[in-house]
Amino acid sequence: MPMDRSSSWGSQSQSGSEDSSRGRSSNAAVLSIECLKGTSRAEEWTGEMLETGDIVEEIKIGNISITAPFKNGKSGVQKILHNSFKSKETSIRVRIRRGSDEFAELVACIVPNNGSTGGKKQYMLRSIDDPNYTVGFVDRTEADCLALQASRGSRMESALAAAQLHDGYVAYPWQKQMQELLPIPNSSCFLSILFLPKSSDSVSHRYNDLEDTLSRANAWHTASQASGVPIVFMNIQTESLLTKISGETASSTVNTGSLSDLANLANVSLYGFEDYHGVDIGVVRGVRLWFAPIGGEVAVEIKIKDGDTKLGFAIGRTQEGFIQVTSVLGVEEDSPATRSGLSSLYAEAKKARKLLVVSRISNQKVLPWMVSPEGAIRCYDTVSISQKLSLHRHTKVPISLHVFAWDQEVAMLGNANLRSQTYAPVVSQLPKETQTAHLATANANRGRENDGSMFGVGRDTAGEESFRFHNFSVPNNWV
Repeated sequence: MPMDRSSSWGSQSQSGSEDSSRGRSSNAAVLSIECLKGTSRAEEWTGEMLETGDIVEEIKIGNISITAPFKNGKSGVQKILHNSFKSKETSIRVRIRRGSDEFAELVACIVPNNGSTGGKKQYMLRSIDDPNYTVGFVDRTEADCLALQASRGSRMESALAAAQLHDGYVAYPWQKQMQELLPIPNSSCFLSILFLPKSSDSVSHRYNDLEDTLSRANAWHTASQASGVPIVFMNIQTESLLTKISGETASSTVNTGSLSDLANLANVSLYGFEDYHGVDIGVVRGVRLWFAPIGGEVAVEIKIKDGDTKLGFAIGRTQEGFIQVTSVLGVEEDSPATRSGLSSLYAEAKKARKLLVVSRISNQKVLPWMVSPEGAIRCYDTVSISQKLSLHRHTKVPISLHVFAWDQEVAMLGNANLRSQTYAPVVSQLPKETQTAHLATANANRGRENDGSMFGVGRDTAGEESFRFHNFSVPNNWV
């Protein structure tokens, strides 16, 4: 409570306290305040809160009022606090004196002091206004109390020097946030591909240097853009992978020299060290390239009707490993691709000279994600994707696709389908089943052109266990 120069508990108790303080020897024992924990705003130094060295003049618990001098000092007061806490009478008011004519009050509650030592259970006072602020009682001489009060400035400087910032762990609703806040629930929008260093000698496990890996990552990204994949560069970083090495590889890479030898590791793709068990550990330095679609990802929901004999589009794979829509049926065909707006998106992509790249099927990413030491790109094969899409058609289960957008307008049109995003001016102009397409009358005739991919993408039968893609003469995988 604010510091005042007059007691709020009656002039009689104040005058009695002042008379007792005048007649008291400076070496007499008094009950004093010890600040155990400061307020959250350090207001204990403003003079309006109780401070270390303040002399206790009166304690009031319920209907009981006790004035100085206190019988048995701190131990006697602790016994009173214990009995009050046990009887659930925890509200307390403390009046203190600072100097000869300044007084302050604290309204608090009695709580156990779990940090106390000495065996016996001790109690402290926690402020009602700020639960972070706690004080206790100690025995001091009045001279010591006055000296502490006079050293307030130096004690503030010491407190500032000793103040530390504390950290800790707080719970976070990960599942709720991932489900409700991500555009694609439980799936990130961060896209990357890992390039492992190219093996130059498969027998002794030698690898090309880091510059070679960076160059291959650069070439892959540039070639993807040149082929029409609508992506932009975001970031690139090295990534260290641990492996066990032995023989000639260990002897040529494990360096036990001085720290100055670290400069020789700046551009190598493999270096080693020996752990405390004597095992040679190799560190392979790959390169991770982060990229993003120019306009984000567009969600397309393809609904199946009774009587649909085909989905109305074909898929293929680019040389860089991206899955793309290579052909669509004409807009006059009543196919799922036409009703969902996929045909119109394909026509708009051709108009913009971009590929309509499929990034996810049923929220699962189908993008290339790794390049092996042999130089093969690990990606998804079109045969297994075609089979999955055909099963959707047979079971009448709607297909959820995501495609790369090549500008923000296409992304806004597509994202209108997402749960938490609405673009009323755009959606209101489109039929419900074609919110993901940009229907332009002038470009409708482009949907009738079923001439396959502009870039000659072949069909493959790559499985999870093989990186060898077998190209067939059939240009497209129709589903």
